Amino acid sequence: MNRHSRACGRLSAVADGFPPGRWTVATPCTEWDARALVEHVIGFHEFLLLRPLGVRASRPRDDPAARWRATVDALFDALATDGVIDQPTELPGGGRSSARQMLGALTTDVLVHTWDLARAGGLEPGLDRELCAAAYETATATDLHRNDGMIGPEVAVESSADIETRLAARYGRSPAWRPPARSPRADSRRGHPF
Repeated sequence: MNRHSRACGRLSAVADGFPPGRWTVATPCTEWDARALVEHVIGFHEFLLLRPLGVRASRPRDDPAARWRATVDALFDALATDGVIDQPTELPGGGRSSARQMLGALTTDVLVHTWDLARAGGLEPGLDRELCAAAYETATATDLHRNDGMIGPEVAVESSADIETRLAARYGRSPAWRPPARSPRADSRRGHPF
């Protein structure tokens, strides 16, 4: 739980520092602008943790950073209750799991998308090196299902690259990626499903 809290805290810091008025800028995730990327991370937490635990986050309507913080607050308030982290839950679409089982994969998702958001906003990702090393080790020993289109091909980087860069590259991110000077995307301030 501590690892996930650290990863979530860094995403909160990057979201809080994101340039105002730039939430429609492109990100390294070609499907999502910055706002949609944060909503994706919120959505994973909603469907894989909060709903199965019966927890409702009280999110504001239109501030991506505040929406993320409300998600994190609701999650960690729930996980602070004895036994909740190992409580068996029904997953959407079938299957059973627990918060403890879900946190490892979600921690990696948060790390990679923190990198994405930071790059989109011209910020330093500043990812936790220990968390990146653990996520990278798992990713190199795991089939990342690149064929389903969720993760792009690994990007070659120098072996001397820092662990944060190697993790991002393993998940198909180019260290050379920069947002376009002007985002071609329309404003994504539509209603949020969560």
